[in-house]
Amino acid sequence: MSVKQTFKTSLIGVKTNKSRSALTILGIVIGITSIILMMSIGQGAENLILDEVAGFGAETIVVRPGQEPTGPTDIGETLFSDSLKERDIEMLKRKENVPDLIDVTSAVIVTGSVSFEGETYRPTIFGGSVRFFAEVLNLEPGEGRFYTENEIRTRANVAVIGTKVREELFGNDEAVGKLIKIKDKKFRVVGVFAKKGQTAFYNFDELVIVPQTTAQVYLTGTNHYHEVLIKVSDPSVVKRAVHDIEATLRESHGITDPEKDDFFVVTQEGVVQQISTIIGALTIFLSSIVAIALVVAGVGVMNIMLVSVTERTREIGLRKAVGATNKNILAQFLFEAMILTGTGGIIGIILGGLLSFIFSIILTQYAGLSWPFSFPIGAAVLGLFVSTLVGLIFGIYPARKAAKKSPIEALRYE
Repeated sequence: MSVKQTFKTSLIGVKTNKSRSALTILGIVIGITSIILMMSIGQGAENLILDEVAGFGAETIVVRPGQEPTGPTDIGETLFSDSLKERDIEMLKRKENVPDLIDVTSAVIVTGSVSFEGETYRPTIFGGSVRFFAEVLNLEPGEGRFYTENEIRTRANVAVIGTKVREELFGNDEAVGKLIKIKDKKFRVVGVFAKKGQTAFYNFDELVIVPQTTAQVYLTGTNHYHEVLIKVSDPSVVKRAVHDIEATLRESHGITDPEKDDFFVVTQEGVVQQISTIIGALTIFLSSIVAIALVVAGVGVMNIMLVSVTERTREIGLRKAVGATNKNILAQFLFEAMILTGTGGIIGIILGGLLSFIFSIILTQYAGLSWPFSFPIGAAVLGLFVSTLVGLIFGIYPARKAAKKSPIEALRYE
């Protein structure tokens, strides 16, 4: 009996009991759908985060004070460390220290709320160079203008606010030229960001930026920085620039042992690798849990196939009586199991892809996220292979049991 004939016979057997076949593949469908959904969501999340990181520019390097955090409890050290000061900025600006540097700016984080005539809102308040962010992130003022370098040097009380901040404080009224209060200090709004949303870890719609010099003197009362942002000439020189930055800051701080660094450098490449590792590990973990469900589904397939073998005992006897060999019977039931699980895999792939697409639309339309739909082709191929393999492995025992039946006893079976 040829493989083609065996396959046709198996297909007829599957079609004969449609309800049972549907119940048999249900576990496989759920398992493969879950795998595709998890992989698609994982890839979508990774792509979303990496797009945000990439928006900050691969040629941008961030230096933060304190030792690099190894856990949530270490973040406070970064916020309260005072190791980055103006002398460090001046040393970094020297061409002989960091030849690849083309721009550098410092930034401070201000805690507190913003108010205007009784209206209060708690945004993210940032002291920094709005020009630097504008150039790196391609930002434009939706209203008014950005403050100038001269206003930074003269510690002017000026601010640029996000669209959400404008709506909360001014409603539909004009914001430019109005005076807002930050920690009881008045700041004149000179510009409003065009609606931007989340970009490179900053939500510019909920941001208030003031000159870092003004923030230090009037809002924080400190002479150190929470971040130093550096732009180099090209992404290809980032590693070399990082080495120069570290050497310069160690010299500035009198550090000879790198283990005792009171600063740490963050590059986009490092962030990308960390994000990819974390999301990849989480996806694998979730997929492994789903894989257990596939094993359970495989046991279900085996049980249903055993029931099928028992119910079709007379059919097995008749086939053997007209010349079918044990090998033919074994192949028939193996093919049936593989057809069932393979079909379940295909349905699961289609259903998983469809649910992932719907999920991305919902997040984009209603959550305000630019969630990219990503169909994991590799996972789809693997899912089809695994589902078919499950049918092969868990179909062997029922198929062998069918093949070993005696034709005489099988024909007598009631």
